Parts: sequence; structure tokens; C-alpha cells
Amino acid sequence: MTLATPRLISLSVCSFLLASVLPSRAQQFTPQVQPFIRVQGPGPIALTDAKVIDGTGRPAQLHQTVLIEQGRITQVGATKKVKVPAGAQVINCTGKTLIPGLVMLHEHLYYTMPVGGYFNIAQMPYSFPRLYLAGGATTIRTAGSIEPQTDLAVKRMIEEGKLIGPDMEITAPYIEEPALDIPALNTIKGPEEAAAATIFWANKGCRSFKMYMHATRADLTAVLREAHARQLKVTGHLCAITYKEAAELGIDNLEHGFMASSDFAANKQVDVADYPAARKGLLDLPVNSPQIKSLINLLVAKRVALTSTLPVFEPYTGREVVLGGGLEALIPQLQERENTTWQQNQGKDTASTRLFKKELAWEKQFHDAGGLLVAGTDPTGAGRTVAGYANRRQLELLVEAGFTPVEAIKISTLNGAKYLGRDRDIGSIEAGKQADLVVIDGDPEQNMAQVRKMSLVFKKGVGFDSVKLFESMKGKVGLN
Repeated sequence: MTLATPRLISLSVCSFLLASVLPSRAQQFTPQVQPFIRVQGPGPIALTDAKVIDGTGRPAQLHQTVLIEQGRITQVGATKKVKVPAGAQVINCTGKTLIPGLVMLHEHLYYTMPVGGYFNIAQMPYSFPRLYLAGGATTIRTAGSIEPQTDLAVKRMIEEGKLIGPDMEITAPYIEEPALDIPALNTIKGPEEAAAATIFWANKGCRSFKMYMHATRADLTAVLREAHARQLKVTGHLCAITYKEAAELGIDNLEHGFMASSDFAANKQVDVADYPAARKGLLDLPVNSPQIKSLINLLVAKRVALTSTLPVFEPYTGREVVLGGGLEALIPQLQERENTTWQQNQGKDTASTRLFKKELAWEKQFHDAGGLLVAGTDPTGAGRTVAGYANRRQLELLVEAGFTPVEAIKISTLNGAKYLGRDRDIGSIEAGKQADLVVIDGDPEQNMAQVRKMSLVFKKGVGFDSVKLFESMKGKVGLN
């Protein structure tokens, strides 16, 4: 008897048990959503003869069949051994690859535009959720909100089948002290206001909180107290607080890899944000320095997750105008602006290129030391980072950092699910889990750029047309 036989038997039992307890009512969608759905139950769905990279880190498996019923994966196994139920919708996946739906933890529902010396921020409640799902992201965490009431409403409308988008975990408005001239940015004054904001937005349904650059240690302590009392988590894009200080206080997550670390700034003053000094400290720090290794070991010991957001830091020289190929998604005026900015920056971003390469290496060091590295894109900055397109690009950049494709996919799927505490339900292609998976018309293990050939994105067993979704949003980003 081969090792595969008992596994197949257990999967069959699992399939029977799932079928006996799953709800019979299929999710309902409005007429505006229906045209973008290519595959839908309530009957069984069979994805046959696929290559499967399941998100667990195990090697890819060839000639696999995945059975889906009522939004769950009921069986995964060799095509020759899996019996396709009578009447099932069969999708031949010969030459295609299945990966789990991406679980991305640094996303936003807004677009940033530098205007008049400051950043204008415009909410994208229609285009960005669609683009996230089109780009394979079936679950996202918004890592900071400017219109939390809008984000919460979009989440609800997606759940009700009225809008297209991923499952969303909503982060409250930024916890930030007054300092930056960004009109849309929420600010608090002191730890009492920080605690009050945490309580208010937790009661509204926000599941996460984000400290920002000028927040103090006292602010973080207050937010951690209120969030952790409610089993909610706190992350941060820091500067006034160092990574070491935040880890020792008990923060759960740090954003942007090591790019927001002020630990190596010369003459760092307590609770004072000095971004130029922080950046210079990172630029001067040797890539394999004992200092970075010490910080990595502390973060791993304290179980602080690190979010990789490589697209928002990608240099200009010799790279795409909009990362992941999304220039056509922008309205014409923004396309013109991004082209001009890209041309002006060619050959002029050597410092950014040098720091970006260090960041690639540091993220790999953190991961290899046993740290929980998760993924996101942060569609902010100068406007080159666009939802959906950037999610696919993040996978490519992880491979550029030295991760194998299998590792890059796990970082972008199961690791994110683990951080959210949802890895028993999402993040990998395994029997019993929610049927969130992506069909790629190619093989990203051979060339991660093949991830741009997504054709179907299944969310809870409903297959959305990735290409059609991308097409529907051309020329829309910047408007809604």
C-alpha cells in the first residue's frame, strides 16, 4: 500500500462529513456582480489535472484534482485517484497552476497623489476592492484607514453580494500625533485620546490598530492595553518609537520590513521622529551587521510579525512605471503624471536602489531566523502602487529577494492567515478549508511573472473572472 492511499481515504471521509454539515443556501449576488462570476455552485466543482502549490511550503504537486462544494474544499489528490462527483462542473486545468487566495496584510482602499507639497488622499471604494480580488487577494487587512466608516460599509456590502472584493479585516484610523500636513490623516493628542479612539473603533467593528510615525511609547502602551484586552492586534509604521522599544512593549506587527526602523539613527531621541536620520542610519548599516542580526533575534523572540511591502519601495530606474503592469488602470491625467515622474527619476535613485536591495536581504534574514514574514503592498506613496497589480508584483519581488516561489506563495497566503488567527480556515489548499484559490494559466514556480496570468479567482467557492475584472477598471483609478 502506498502512502497516498490512507490520505485519500481520509479525504473522502472528510468530504462526506463536510457535505453533511455545510449550509445548503448559496451566496446571493446582485445583477451588478453576476456578470463577473464564471463558476458558481451550489453543485460540486472539480478543478482537474492542475499543478498545485498549496501554500503550506510543501513541494508543488502535479496532476492534482481539487473538489469544491458549497464554498469549501472537500478533496485534494491525484487526478487518477479522485472520483469526480456526477453532475460536477469540471474545469480542465491541464497546464495551469492553483495557488491559495492571497492573504495580504498591508492594503488600503485609497489612492495617494502628491499635490501642492502634501499628499492628497482619495478613497477608492469601488475600484480597489475589485482590483484586489482580480489580483488574487481573497483576504486583506486594511493597514490604516482614512474613512473607516466607508471601509466598514464596503466590507458589509461585499459580504452581502452587492460589491465585488475580498474578505476584509478593517484597521481603525491611524493613531498619530499632530505633525504631518496630510488633511485626511486622523490624529490624537496623548495616550488618553489614543485609548479612547481604540475603544471607539473596536466597538464599531475594526479588528486592528496601526500606530503611525509620531506616536509615542505612551500612546502605544495605551493602545496595546485596550486592543489586547479585546483580543485585537496592533501594528505600526513607526519612527518616533524604535522597533526594539515597540517589541519590548508588546506590539504584534511592524510594517514595511525594516524600512521604518529608526533603531539605527544617530543620536536618536526618545519619542522623537526624525525620518531623514532613520533613513541615513539604514543606508549606513552594513547588510550583514551584528546590529541588524540582534534586532532580528529580538523580534523573533518577541514573536513580532514583519510585513513585507516591497512594491511601494521599488526603485524607478529600469523598472515599471506602475508596478505589476497597472498603468492603464489609472485615469489619463494620472497616467501622464506617472510617466513624467518615472522619466524624471531614471538614474537618479541610486540611494533608494541601494536601500531596497538591503531590505530584500534583511527580510530574507528575518524569515530564515524563524520570524513570521507576511506580505502586503501599501498602495500609497507616489501613486505607482495600485491594488491588485501590486499584489502580484509582491510575489515577484519576494522571489527577487531570494525566496523560492513556494516560499513566496506561503508568505503571501498561509503566513498572513496565521497572523490573523484564521489559518484553520484560509491560507492553503487543503480539504476542509474555505475554497479560496487562484487559477493561473502558467507555472509561477518556473517563472513568477506567470502569476500575472490569473484567469479565475475563487472566493468561498465562487469563481470570479480575473481578466474581466481588471478590464472593467481600466481608466478608473483616481476617480472611485
